[in-house]
Amino acid sequence: MRHVPLLLLPAALLLAACQPQAPSGDAAGPGPDPTPAMADTPEPAPAAASASAALAPTEGNAVAGNLEFAVVDGGIRITGEVTGLPPGGQHGFHVHENGDCSAPDATSAGGHFNPTASAHGRVGEGEHHAGDSDNIAADDQGVATVDSLLRGATLGDGSPSDIVGKAVIVHADPDDYTTQPTGNAGARLACGVIEAR
Repeated sequence: MRHVPLLLLPAALLLAACQPQAPSGDAAGPGPDPTPAMADTPEPAPAAASASAALAPTEGNAVAGNLEFAVVDGGIRITGEVTGLPPGGQHGFHVHENGDCSAPDATSAGGHFNPTASAHGRVGEGEHHAGDSDNIAADDQGVATVDSLLRGATLGDGSPSDIVGKAVIVHADPDDYTTQPTGNAGARLACGVIEAR
């Protein structure tokens, strides 16, 4: 029986040699993540499914309204109603680069939202800003029913084309879709900040 421990020694050494070794220094390849807490890190928030904007009049105007923004195939659909417009007129309607309506004339909203530095134009007819949209038309009561499409914009994904946190502006005159960089749409009648819901 005294020789049994000596016989077990080679077997024990062989088993020890077959066990996986901990990596040492930079020579070892990547091992398992030593911080299991990282597995509990939440996934990035998904893009917003919808957003809204409450339009408030600029100084000396009575234009107001509520707008809804939703992701659709091909862009962002804007729906809603704008009131207090001159009856029967058409009005430029754009997303602007800053979510700031604090200036009395809403110039704090900056220029048209244009993350790709494109020329101003008309949606669906070549080059245009991501914030460009078709004119809205007021009825004989001064109410415009909005159903417009933005192309080249996203909603709540944090990318450069994201319109959440930007402003939407209703202008006094129709956009001619040609004049650079604003479409000659005139003064700003109302402004609202786009907020994810």
